[in-house]
Amino acid sequence: MNIQFDILKKSRALLLKELDGLTLEQLHEIPNGFKNNIAWNVAHVVVTEQLLHYKLSGLDCLCPDDLIDDYKKGTVPTKVFTEEEFDEVKDLLMGLPDTLEEDFEAGIFENYNEYSTSTGVVLNSMEVAIPFNNFHEGIHYGIVRSIKKFL
Repeated sequence: MNIQFDILKKSRALLLKELDGLTLEQLHEIPNGFKNNIAWNVAHVVVTEQLLHYKLSGLDCLCPDDLIDDYKKGTVPTKVFTEEEFDEVKDLLMGLPDTLEEDFEAGIFENYNEYSTSTGVVLNSMEVAIPFNNFHEGIHYGIVRSIKKFL
């Protein structure tokens, strides 16, 4: 599983690098043809990782409930982050993968509630959920890169 944690950390570093030089206004801009913005995508990957790993394992998520409510699957951008709020999201983006790895190695993920994703993949364990989350984050990394072309 170590390679999966490495992929998660490296992909998040790439996502964070895509934010360099963007203003808060640009992070919230929704270009024509898109239904969300860069800020939403960043918060969404943070929230989804927590839901796929912690919530489906019957554990408490490590990010605020209001963040989950606003950025889980099926939501659209309705809020604008302040600089401070978005800095907190970026801190979660970069810090939570280490916590996930530590928790996995500590064996806290004892149970997993099966979940069928919208892509047709059935998640039935952390050993399936972690690689799937990496796939999911790759999709959103691509979306962020696409949005940037229209800013």
